[in-house]
Amino acid sequence: MLKSFGWLMAMGLLAWANVAAGADSPLLLQQPTISKSEVVFVYGGYLWSAPREGGEARQLTTGGTKRIPHFRRTENGLHSRGSMTERRRVRDGGGRRRAEAADVASGCGRDCGVDADGKKIVYKSGGESYADFTKLYLVAAEGGVPEALPMWRADGGSYSPDASHMAYVPNSKWQAAWKRYRGGQTTPIYIVSLRDLQLVKIPRENSNDANPVWFGDTIYFLSDRNGPVSLFAYDTKTKAVKQVIENKGLDLKSVSAGPDALVYEQFGGLYLLDPKSGSAKHIDVRVNGDLPATRAHWMKAADKILNAGISPTGQRACLRRGEKS
Repeated sequence: MLKSFGWLMAMGLLAWANVAAGADSPLLLQQPTISKSEVVFVYGGYLWSAPREGGEARQLTTGGTKRIPHFRRTENGLHSRGSMTERRRVRDGGGRRRAEAADVASGCGRDCGVDADGKKIVYKSGGESYADFTKLYLVAAEGGVPEALPMWRADGGSYSPDASHMAYVPNSKWQAAWKRYRGGQTTPIYIVSLRDLQLVKIPRENSNDANPVWFGDTIYFLSDRNGPVSLFAYDTKTKAVKQVIENKGLDLKSVSAGPDALVYEQFGGLYLLDPKSGSAKHIDVRVNGDLPATRAHWMKAADKILNAGISPTGQRACLRRGEKS
């Protein structure tokens, strides 16, 4: 039995490598952001760019781990979070793509986006907190002294087009992927006036609302109020909430707004949403980068298996892969 189990583990790991490299497997494209002509996303820990209508992706960064990119609104460039406390800025430089250090505040936490005119980075940090919560800060893209936004706590936010208000999530949730969670850490969305700190709350009944993005007079956000996490919209004039995308499948993971459209992520795929018609279409992206880890290959199983279990019949095994500390 032990010999059979060891063979199953080795074959399981080889099968895992083959599945990861399969052409028909879903691509794990994550955290998209959108401009008038392209969509930028995270794949394999790097930033990639593809046309909005779909097509071949171009790799923008190498080395380290990049995530959470955001296009600037006033120039053809974007910001993203780098590995650890590194910050990266990706620009269009004479037709070529290059990454350069933005050199913003070290150790400042997770990027949340850019301000209304695109000149400053909005990020969250718990560096000045007296308990387990974070605040939002502004810092110039070229670096400088951070400026705290007036909310006493916040987990992420989005400016209104005129920069007079911000839609934000006031608290973080301990386990973001907890399905149908309705405990004390469910996340509302607040709208604060940055002039006088008057507060409006998007209507909800203890649902998990997150990832607000402001588009015109509408705040789009993700919520599990009707089942799987889907896309909803709050009209700031009528105060009405409506579901934009009917979702009977897997959760939507992120949404981002561009100058004329939104892009969201579901099961590793990217979708373009037209706010005027409410229609969405899949962005067919092809990634053909030099990614050795996705190729079929043998590996030493003993150094990669953290936990394993065998089925009652001995015909199947489940494996947890990772690095041992």
